[in-house]
Amino acid sequence: MGALSWIIMVVISATFMQICRAVDDKLLSLPGQPRVSFQQYAGYVTVDENQDRALFYYFVEAESDPASKPLVLWLNGGPGCSSVGAGAGAFSENGPFRPSGGESLVRKDYKWSREANVMYLESPAGVGFFYSANQSFYNLENDTITAQDNFVFLQNWFLKFPEYKNRDLFITGESYAGVDLELCSLVPQLAYLIVKSGLKFNLKGVALGNPLLEFSTDFNSEGDFYWSHGLISNPTYELLSAVCNTSQLWRERLGASLSASCLEVVDQLNAEIPDVIDTYYVTGNVCLSSGESETLLGVHNHPLSPRFQSFSSDQSLHDALS
Repeated sequence: MGALSWIIMVVISATFMQICRAVDDKLLSLPGQPRVSFQQYAGYVTVDENQDRALFYYFVEAESDPASKPLVLWLNGGPGCSSVGAGAGAFSENGPFRPSGGESLVRKDYKWSREANVMYLESPAGVGFFYSANQSFYNLENDTITAQDNFVFLQNWFLKFPEYKNRDLFITGESYAGVDLELCSLVPQLAYLIVKSGLKFNLKGVALGNPLLEFSTDFNSEGDFYWSHGLISNPTYELLSAVCNTSQLWRERLGASLSASCLEVVDQLNAEIPDVIDTYYVTGNVCLSSGESETLLGVHNHPLSPRFQSFSSDQSLHDALS
């Protein structure tokens, strides 16, 4: 067999292996989903062979003409919020389905897959189905490592799906995923690594929804929100305005050291905002027939929750914001 024939055989074999890897991740259907015409994939991509660390993704091809549509990577914030799970990106915010009681899924009218091929990535390690066989790694995880893992993930994912390697790429995320580059975070840091690498990623842009950009000012409106919705009294609102605003509460909370003035404000907030109210969704119905609240998923991790003072002094930034 001549040299050219060998080269052709190698190319065919490599292409076949890539196709097999993609086929292995192909989903015939999700439990309880309606019939659809678009393709879905999910699986693991190893980012560290030595640590046996792998990231989990859920990928939805565009509903029509996916070959002409861009690739969008979605990252939820937290840090520590699943990009896949119900209550987050794929099955609550912009994915093709949403849960509808029991084990059924219904199609959403407004989903990003109408205009793009969308990939939902679990990060950092330990979130959702993303795992590390070396359990001690979870104690070392930080934003810089997470961005590096996501960068390696993209490189290895394109080996599974080479047809997307030259596609227009947009990196998107919300909340903590949009922390500015100085503080490090998921979307800006990953975009920076891609640009700095010089590799041929066809990165076209980033999109940040409700980004956490700056701790000193981003939370100042919370006091106005509580007061305007009748959650706090005039005296407590005055304390927030004059003594310790909600941005200061966040900073001190994350530093695990509350000043006396901020402790006074916290006591007042805890006394006036009932535990059954989700401060992210104050008009939510917490009296469902099932007896379960649909809105309390995040309230106990909110820094102004009545359970605020029960956190230990060494609580990490990751735990505080997740």
